[in-house]
Amino acid sequence: MRFEFATATRIIFGPGTIAEVPPIASEMGRRAFVVVGRTIERARSLLDQLKQRGIDFESFNVPGEPTTKLVLEALQRIRRVKFDFVIGIGGGSVLDTGKVIAALITNPGNLMDYLEVIGRGEKLSRAPVPYIAIPTTSGTGAEVTRNAVLGDPEHRVKVSMRSPLMLPSLAVVDPVLTYSMPTDLTAATGLDALTQLMEAYVCNQANPLTDGICLEGMQRAAYSLRAAYRDGNDQTARENMSLASLFGGLALANAKLGAVHGFAGPMGGMFSLPHGLICGRLLPFVMAANVKSLQSRMPDSPSLARYDEVARILAGTSTAQAADGVEWVQDLCMELNVPPLSTFGIKEENFPLIVEKSRNASSMKGNPINLTDEELTEILRKAI
Repeated sequence: MRFEFATATRIIFGPGTIAEVPPIASEMGRRAFVVVGRTIERARSLLDQLKQRGIDFESFNVPGEPTTKLVLEALQRIRRVKFDFVIGIGGGSVLDTGKVIAALITNPGNLMDYLEVIGRGEKLSRAPVPYIAIPTTSGTGAEVTRNAVLGDPEHRVKVSMRSPLMLPSLAVVDPVLTYSMPTDLTAATGLDALTQLMEAYVCNQANPLTDGICLEGMQRAAYSLRAAYRDGNDQTARENMSLASLFGGLALANAKLGAVHGFAGPMGGMFSLPHGLICGRLLPFVMAANVKSLQSRMPDSPSLARYDEVARILAGTSTAQAADGVEWVQDLCMELNVPPLSTFGIKEENFPLIVEKSRNASSMKGNPINLTDEELTEILRKAI
């Protein structure tokens, strides 16, 4: 057995921990590039404290999912002024954008030099400037992952920039920052976190360290996602979902994912729909397809027993089997009002291209069994 584990240099978790950022940031330099979401208000208090410590900053808005065009706009600004470090405060889109910017401040060339699929996929040669990642949602775990996902409207695809050097210098996970998430965002991000934990646990590159993280994370998500959806101010539920998200990021950075995320990347590039909702809609159908295919073609696979373990965690009973886990996820998605894929304009005529693109996705290669085109198409047919 051989495995590696890498994560952010330092992780701070707990309610109120955002207050610890300014003194740490003051040790990184005197000029910061701060990446925020649609508005700057969410970060206002932090920015005021940075200013009090004599730190100048320039802010940059990420109004939606990050694109290559958006990053190129940021590049024009970071190349005009020297920045000592980068702060990202927001959801996964904001944190991913911050990772790319921190890397491109120190590395020569342009964005396309480092992007996979549509670019040259070159390796970073220099360490990025220090990067502080502060999530305000509970889904992607991007604060502890080594890649960033960008959409490219021209190619209608989502692609990654990936390097171990892109792991943040500091991840500060303050659950209080997630209290203001609306119900729809709580559902979408929570389903993403649950999916990442589950896929990393049953994938073909799981290891003992990620196993423990995934099992703990799934237990917390199973107990708390509904509660956080019903009451956004439920402190215990929000803390558990913040941990589930963090654990999901730790797991995917050190194991693999599976067919749900194999589909989600290409579909997100082709259609305008939230990543977490794609995951939630596809998850029960991928679970059922994987179990059926494993029973038929790989009956000795350890992933079959893992699906039973997932079911026991989700259902909260020692007698649950894989089919019970599928039913539990279906019930959860119904309660969280996850819509069918047809709601977003996806039609059966799109299936061949979706399947073709998904086959080449990095996450698909982590699925516990190689699903056929017919099996992948059937998943989409059930989810539409």
